[in-house]
Amino acid sequence: MLRILVTDLDGTLLGGDSEERRRLRDALARHPEVTVVFATGRGLPSVREVLTDPLVPRPRWIIADVGATVADGVDLSPVETLQEQLREGWPGPAAVRAALARFPGLVYQHGVAQDGRCSYHLPPDRLTEELTGAVRALGCGWQYSADRYFDVLPPAASKGAALRVLAGKFDWPAGSILVAGDSLNDLSLYGLGTHGVIVAGAEPALLAAVPEDSRVHRPDRPGAGGILAALTALGWVSPADEQQGDVQPPVNADPPRHGHALVVGYHRPPGSWTPAGWRPPASPNGILPTLNSLFADGLPGVWVAAAVDQPAVPPAGGLPLSLLPLSAAQWTGYFHRACKETLWPVLMSEPDRQRFDAAAWRDYRAVNTRFAAHIAERAAPGATVWLHDYNLWLVPGLLGRTRPDLRLGLFHHTPFPPPEVFATLPVAGELRRSLAHLDWAGFHTAAFAAHFRRTLAGLPRLPRTGVHPLGIDRPAVEALARERAAARRPARGPLVLSVERLDYVKAPVQKVEAVARLLARRPELRGRLTFRLVCPPPESGIAAYDGTRRRLERLVAEVNRTWGEHSWQPVEYLPHSLSPAEVVDQYLAADVFWVTSLQDGMNLTAKEFIAAQAAAVATGPTARAGVLVLSRHAGAAAELGSAALLTDPRSPDGLARTLDRALALTPAERRSRLDRLSTLLGHDRPADWATRIVHAIGQVRPTRAPDTEFHDHLT
Repeated sequence: MLRILVTDLDGTLLGGDSEERRRLRDALARHPEVTVVFATGRGLPSVREVLTDPLVPRPRWIIADVGATVADGVDLSPVETLQEQLREGWPGPAAVRAALARFPGLVYQHGVAQDGRCSYHLPPDRLTEELTGAVRALGCGWQYSADRYFDVLPPAASKGAALRVLAGKFDWPAGSILVAGDSLNDLSLYGLGTHGVIVAGAEPALLAAVPEDSRVHRPDRPGAGGILAALTALGWVSPADEQQGDVQPPVNADPPRHGHALVVGYHRPPGSWTPAGWRPPASPNGILPTLNSLFADGLPGVWVAAAVDQPAVPPAGGLPLSLLPLSAAQWTGYFHRACKETLWPVLMSEPDRQRFDAAAWRDYRAVNTRFAAHIAERAAPGATVWLHDYNLWLVPGLLGRTRPDLRLGLFHHTPFPPPEVFATLPVAGELRRSLAHLDWAGFHTAAFAAHFRRTLAGLPRLPRTGVHPLGIDRPAVEALARERAAARRPARGPLVLSVERLDYVKAPVQKVEAVARLLARRPELRGRLTFRLVCPPPESGIAAYDGTRRRLERLVAEVNRTWGEHSWQPVEYLPHSLSPAEVVDQYLAADVFWVTSLQDGMNLTAKEFIAAQAAAVATGPTARAGVLVLSRHAGAAAELGSAALLTDPRSPDGLARTLDRALALTPAERRSRLDRLSTLLGHDRPADWATRIVHAIGQVRPTRAPDTEFHDHLT
């Protein structure tokens, strides 16, 4: 049954204590048939910040700016057709501010994200007929709430109006909608004949303005608790949902009497926890599925990972998992800031993008310290500890002091930068001394391993290094490709495909620019060539990617506006995730798979493309073979570069020329290159890769001396 919860944020969904908020979030997760819609006075940038809170359920749609904005909750992109309706007649902020500048009681809210409206502070005694008349003279509407906030809006805009057009678009009947609010700017939501709830502690003016109605609940609980009470009263959730919080038993992966012989340390758990259970990774490839399969197959040991704002969750499918609880605030400083804004740009050889924040680095140190203590408590004497990636770079130095008996290994899934780039980090010395406590360090390519050795050169002790490029579960990809190949449809023209998460290092902007350059150079491709960019957003709260997203969206719109004609647009931008089957469909449809990373540890999508294409061609020998265009800076280029077409993403002309060459290859050349790529890909299983690494770390004999200088940094 269709059910829609439309809720205000401040004072409503975000109101009440954390336990009530957790219960509401969990109840909604147990009832995915309830679609969540935000209806807020906040602008979209402010909503984006709210979504970093793990207690906030993910909305499907967002009504923002007091009803002047309607956006998709998946990627926060505007729903243009609805938004245009709501903003019709809007004179623009400059005209509004100029016309109202003569009213001294109005204080414009500088620094508040707003779009399609003008927001002011206004004392109650300054809300005069003269002011509201001036607003009407502009052809605008207004709302006043909380005896403080005065919003000037397009004449057709309000939360209720936005909900009306959204419900009309999707044919939501009024009886399937519950609206929730606490202030006067929510009033318009209550006039649509829907169910409603006014939470306890609401603005008295709202309580007075909404007539008594059996459809409108007035519980005695504030915020999230009030919403949950209304959902229960409607029968949309059960009383058991209302009582149930995070009361499941915690993961109990306590070590045997003398500890575990193997401890794997990774900052992420094996999947995403929801109250409905663990949701495994969507892709069959990558480090998370690899570790999942290893432990599921009986690898003796324990997996230590972080759990953000989830102090107690049930075991993950029987995996020996030991979770380290972190607060959302600590995760933000550690991962969103220190990892993604300080370390990541340097790893990608983009040092000018790094932003160092001392408070975030303290969070990074604190999280690494807790990981080290957690691992030390669970590791048997002489155990093998396999750490993963730059997120745990301080753990080796900490364990080197407290547990010198352990065999410490770390595999870098990312590139490792040249020493002169690494040295741009303000904390480079601290990190070098910690990494020197490793017994073994692994990399995808020999070049990354060489950078690591040069970075640590001159220290009294150097780890052994190994080069182990990660592969894919080729049989799984091939089976899916053979199953989907029969439905393969010919395109109207050549299709160029990229599948990548949103990240400046993947060079999505440079790709769109290259497409425009190619269309200018090759007019015969106009109306035929399509570049399809499947680009799901990263985890919410990582500000480093916001600028890339905005640039990309603007450029896609500009290129499509410049070159598009009739029903054809040169760039198809899909800012969301696809299922494994849908990704394989894209691989099979592509004439060119385009990887243009500025740096990349490996790039497993390139390997998946080869496996899917090779399987489809073997199934239907007349099928057109796809071409791999691969950045020479991707780790996969070390293995596949002799058969792929290599490109340099830092050369705009080079990107366009290489793509042009790929499109011009003859069928025989395409088939020959695909055959060679398939051979180079091989059939090495990720499980075998992991087994070799665990063995390599276990063969090293720990020989480390105390390093008081490193530990002084942490104190």
